[in-house]
Amino acid sequence: MERDFCCLTDTEDLRSFITHSERTKTLFEEIRASINNNAEGERWFWRPVLPWGGVFPIRAGRKAIASTPLYVQISLKNTCTIDGFLMLLYVILRDNRSFPRELAPFLGKRFVEHFLFLMDSCDYTTVKMLWIWDRMSKRQYRAEVNHAALEIDLFGNEHENFTKNLEDLMSSAQESWCSNGSCPTRFQEDQRKTISVNPPHELPDKDPIQSALDEFFCPRLEPCEESECDGLREFSLRLFCHGPPAFVILDMQMWRSEDLPYVPFHLELSEQRYSLEGATLFNRDEHHYSAAFQIDGFWMHYDGLRSDNLVLLNKPPEFLLVSSLVYIRTTDR
Repeated sequence: MERDFCCLTDTEDLRSFITHSERTKTLFEEIRASINNNAEGERWFWRPVLPWGGVFPIRAGRKAIASTPLYVQISLKNTCTIDGFLMLLYVILRDNRSFPRELAPFLGKRFVEHFLFLMDSCDYTTVKMLWIWDRMSKRQYRAEVNHAALEIDLFGNEHENFTKNLEDLMSSAQESWCSNGSCPTRFQEDQRKTISVNPPHELPDKDPIQSALDEFFCPRLEPCEESECDGLREFSLRLFCHGPPAFVILDMQMWRSEDLPYVPFHLELSEQRYSLEGATLFNRDEHHYSAAFQIDGFWMHYDGLRSDNLVLLNKPPEFLLVSSLVYIRTTDR
C-alpha cells in the first residue's frame, strides 16, 4: 500500500530533489569510491550513514498560529531494529540495476524511488519515517507524547519491524496430502511470508544452512501429526508464490554459534543460485543490532551507534551472533 508520504509536494523537498539531481555520485558510488581509493589506516567511510535514532520535524503550516510556521517533532528511539536492514536494502537496490523494478510490485514504485532518493540525499531520519509510516503498522512500535513531541520507540525484533513488512516478496506455499482417507485434514496448504530455517538436530554431511533450506523447500514424507491418524503425509515441493525473489532473508535467530561452523557464500534455492550479500548481527548484552555487507568483494560493518559507523573490514565478519543472512539472486538456470 502506497501513501502520500512518498510524494514530493513540499517546496523544500523539491529544492532538495533538484540539488540531488545535480550531484554526480549516489551515496553508493561514494562508498564504492572510498573503498577502491582506501589508504592504509583510513578504514572507515568519511561521513556517518544512518545514525541511530533521529529527530523528524513536522511543519504544520503558516495558517496554524498567527501566520507563523508551527513545528513539532518526532523523536525516534532504538532504531537499530530497522537501520541495518535499510542499509542492506539500499546497497542491494543500488548494486543490482534490475532489482528496483522487481521490488516495485511488492513495495510500490513510488516507495522504491523515494527511498533511493532520500538515501542518496543523506536524509536519513526521513528514510526511517518513510519505512515506519509506509511499511509498518502501529502495533509494531510504541508511540507516546512526551513534552509536546511524539516519541516512536522501535525497541524489539528486527524481523517483526522489517522482514515481515516486505509484503509477499518471499511468500511461498507447500501442499500436503495424508494417505489416510479418513484424516480430518487430509489436504493442507502451508503458506509462509518469511523464510525461517531451523538448525539441524544432527550436523549434516553437507552445509547445515543448505540442508535446512532443502528440508524447508523439498518434498518429503512424514507421519501425519493429526490426532489418532496413522497415515503418512506427503509434502509437495515448496514454491515461491511470485517466482524466485530478487533477494531472500534467512531468519537465523534459532541458531547458536556452534550450529554455524561457517556461513556459505552461495546457496541453491528454487533452482536459482543465490550469493551472500550481507547479514545482520545481534549483541545480546546490549540488545543491539548491526549489519555487515560486501561491495566489490570488500566487507563493511555498519553500526548506527558509532561515530564512524561504516567501517571497512580486513576480512569477512565473524558471524557468531548472526540474526539474519541476506542472499541475492545471481543467476537463472
